[in-house]
Amino acid sequence: MFEASAMASESSHVQESSSGSCTESGEDFAPSKLGTKEYWDNAYSRELQTYRDIGDVGEIWFGEESMNRVIRWMEKQNTAENAAILDIGTGNGVFLVELAKHGFKNLTGIDYSSASVELATNVLAEEGLTNIKVQEQDFLNPSPDLKGFDLCIDKGTFDAISLNPEGREMAKLQYMSSLRAALKPQGHFFITSCNWTKEQLLQIFSPGFELLQELPTPRFQFGGVTGNSVTALVFKRL
Repeated sequence: MFEASAMASESSHVQESSSGSCTESGEDFAPSKLGTKEYWDNAYSRELQTYRDIGDVGEIWFGEESMNRVIRWMEKQNTAENAAILDIGTGNGVFLVELAKHGFKNLTGIDYSSASVELATNVLAEEGLTNIKVQEQDFLNPSPDLKGFDLCIDKGTFDAISLNPEGREMAKLQYMSSLRAALKPQGHFFITSCNWTKEQLLQIFSPGFELLQELPTPRFQFGGVTGNSVTALVFKRL
């Protein structure tokens, strides 16, 4: 990965692009306010107001292709329409909308920002998708009933947790514990990251998880060196 900014600029969400939008790798990236709940509460409050004013749902983390590559993989695996799917850090709920449009019916989205939950609920209602569950939950301290999922999807949430100025190492351990509790044995975990390389994610998630596949992401070249700005992996819980 090539150094740019921490996840994205302080004024916008992550977008997948050939120029890269992430830090270099590992623990070298600096803590950022993008890792705080206050930042996301403010961000989604602004997006919620924009949605109320002009109907704009806001930005899609890592772009539309980041959703499409996960859905293509699920369809190739003949994932059942009633598979229990959890969107970790659902944001504006657009990923839930896309999953529903592809026939998936047992969908849940969680986010620790109440403004995010309200925005996602409004976006889903506008699409007539009132049967999708959206809950205000902190994945690092989830309710006991957040369990039994066949698939868990993370598109940038682990990145944000990794940028928290306080207690990052403990937060990563809590994330792993919550993921194991939420996901069924043999269930699948999709993670899209711009702060972590494949090798680093393998090291972080190897206890209890097996890598099934690295999904292709756009590559770019700078200074004669070719790399990926985004890493997308599929794990299976053992």
